This record gives sequence, C-alpha cells and structure tokens, in this order.
Amino acid sequence: MEENDSGKPTCKYGGDCYRTNPQHLEGFWHPKKGKRKGENQDSDDEDASVAKKRRSDAAEPEPGISGDAETKSSENYEVEEIDDGEDKDIDSSVESQDSARPATPPNLGPREEIKWKFTMEMPEDFYDFWEFCKSVNKKNPQDALKASLGLQLVGPYDVLAGGLKRTSQSKRSSYCLHWRYYYDPPEFQTIIRGDDTTQHHLGYFRDEPNEMPVFVAANSAKKNCSFSAQGDNIFAAVKLYMDQLSKATKDKAEQNKIQSLHKPLIDWAKKCGHSLESKTQGMKIREKKVVTKTFHGAGIVVPVDASGVGYRELPETDANLKRIFKKIADSKNEAERNTNFEPLDEIISFVQFANDECDYGEGYELGIDLFMYGSSVLHGTIRNILPLAYTLLRREEFGKILEAHLEDRRKDDLSML
Repeated sequence: MEENDSGKPTCKYGGDCYRTNPQHLEGFWHPKKGKRKGENQDSDDEDASVAKKRRSDAAEPEPGISGDAETKSSENYEVEEIDDGEDKDIDSSVESQDSARPATPPNLGPREEIKWKFTMEMPEDFYDFWEFCKSVNKKNPQDALKASLGLQLVGPYDVLAGGLKRTSQSKRSSYCLHWRYYYDPPEFQTIIRGDDTTQHHLGYFRDEPNEMPVFVAANSAKKNCSFSAQGDNIFAAVKLYMDQLSKATKDKAEQNKIQSLHKPLIDWAKKCGHSLESKTQGMKIREKKVVTKTFHGAGIVVPVDASGVGYRELPETDANLKRIFKKIADSKNEAERNTNFEPLDEIISFVQFANDECDYGEGYELGIDLFMYGSSVLHGTIRNILPLAYTLLRREEFGKILEAHLEDRRKDDLSML
C-alpha cells in the first residue's frame, strides 16, 4: 500500500474520492489507484472520470439541458405486487389498464384503505370535516365548498367518496401521487384543491411520517414553492381562507354566498372540539424546533441533542444556493454543466462529513432546497442526497414518496380519476 509522505492529512475517501475542487486536492493526500492491465490513464484522469460520471448520474436523462421540469412517463415504473387480493369492484379489463399500481388488499375499512394507499393516517379533523361537508351537500360532499368558496375535497377524500376504486385511465405508479402538485414535498399531502389558474391547494404538513400532521399548509404551485401554515386542522384553514376571500370580494352577492358557510363551519368545529385559531400553541412550540426554513418556508425539524449534534448549517446562503442551482439548470452543454456543478460538489462534500458526524439535518436541508428549486436537471442529485437523509432520520416513507414523485413529477393532470 502506498505510504503518505506528503505531510498532508489523508483524504477519508482515499483513491475513490470524486472531488475535483483544487482546495480539497491541495489540502489532502490521495493515494494513487492501482492501474489495471491495459490502462494508460493516471490517477488524476481517473479522479476526473469519477467526478464526471457522478455528475452524469446526477442529471436526469432528457433530450436537452433545461431549467424547466419535464413531465415523465411512469408506465415502466416498477412497484411491488400485492398477492393478498384485489379491489373487488375492479373488473379484469380495468385491472389490465391500471397495471402500474398494485391492487388494494380486500376488506379494508376507509381509514385502513387511506393509510394503505397514502402510507399515512389522517387525523380526526379530516373525518370530521367530511361529515360537515356531508351536512352541506349529502349527495356530493366533495363539492360542498365549490359554489361558495371554489374549493373541492380531493386526495384521500376520494377514498371516502369511492372514486379511487376505479381508475382505469391512470398509469401513475403510486397513490401518493394523486393530487400531488409539482412543489409538494413528501411531508405534504393535498386534501383540498382550489383554482387551476394559481393551483392553490391545502394539505397536511408532517415532520414525521408515522405521526399526525403538525399543521395544514397552503401553496399556489403556479406562483411559487412557498408553503404557509393555515392552522392545525382543516376547519381553521378553511375558515382563514373564507375570511380572506370575503375581504377580497367586493360583490355583495358573492360575500353573502361565502358567509353562508361561516356559521355552520364554526358550529361544527366547536362541536367536534377543533380550534379555529390560525396559530395554536402547538404550532408555536413547533416553530421553536425548526432548525431552518428551507426554500419552501415551512421549515424542517430534526432531532438535535443537547450538544447540538443533529444539524449544522449549509456553507452557503439561500441566495447563493439559488445562484448555483440556476447556473447548473441553465447550462448549455455537458462541459458547462460539469464546471457549474463544482460548487455543488463541494457542498455535497460537507454534507457527507456532516452525515458521518450524525448531523443529518444538513443533507436534509440541501435535498429539500434542491427539490423546491424545481429543475428536473437536479433530480439525479436529489436522488443521491434526500432519500439517504430520510433513511438516516428514520423517515423512510417520505423517501418512497419522493422516489415516486421524481419518477412522475407533473405540473398538470394531477388526478388519478
């Protein structure tokens, strides 16, 4: 084995180190890789080749390099088949057209079916709100808010309505993609959609996949990637939306239409014991646990011990990160992109060191920021960073949702129905 007589510290990744940053190469000693028979390149060429391949693996296979996200087909996306049953009311012809998803196990109650299809349990306010909407429109609860507020119940509510029993036209590989908007992170689950112009929608935001949501958030996907808290339950979120809509509406008839739901909603929420405050004490406590806001603004929470182990800041500001991502996304060819990738490679090196020292939050932050930036050119890099962060944080369910979403990330045509 080659000895280190350079006086420099040995790089922890040895001859397999992919980093090409001059400062790193000057500061650490790297053993040369042994040449195989027929090999004429020196170790520097090999290191450059490894770095180039890594960047190539990080980029999505697409016809050209663009900052715009591409809609990708998921017809060949493989999912685990379920052997213990099929939806009883799906005939064989429907099943053959809908073969991208595993069949739902039989004899599941509504709550169990929602958990199986969307991988997470819904809180009690989810079901209480369904009963409220049934009191407004018994025949079609999903449209109970449509005429007055322009809102429609979607996502897991389609299970309660029986809509996801027959989805023959859908080839999406996972139920978690049903009404998953372009910027929806794995932590977010859409339950109410608004207008198609701004793609305003409401949903539950969670810090842990096996725990109940921490609040209801709102996003307008056609505008930006920002998510804002609207209350800790759906009643509070809809009331806030109702109040904002009423203030913005000048027409008296439209105001009366909006206000027609005001008292019934408040009464139902009180009867069920749900707060109508837009910011509760629990939400304030959660705010204190947020280690960083990230690009989406809702913040991330990771376990941090008394000595501070669990999270360390990224070595770049949000503004600089966006500039780095933009240069990569806007690159005109592979050579230019490889050059523009170098600052991001250096940041990833810091993330690797952080992971080794149990500061898993740094990789989590970088992965979320990459996702929220929105360029499909960065999807490969996201796959290299964020699923690992979820695994290290024991949030594997979020990783599965992320993988499915990156495989079929759309800006439109979001419903499976």
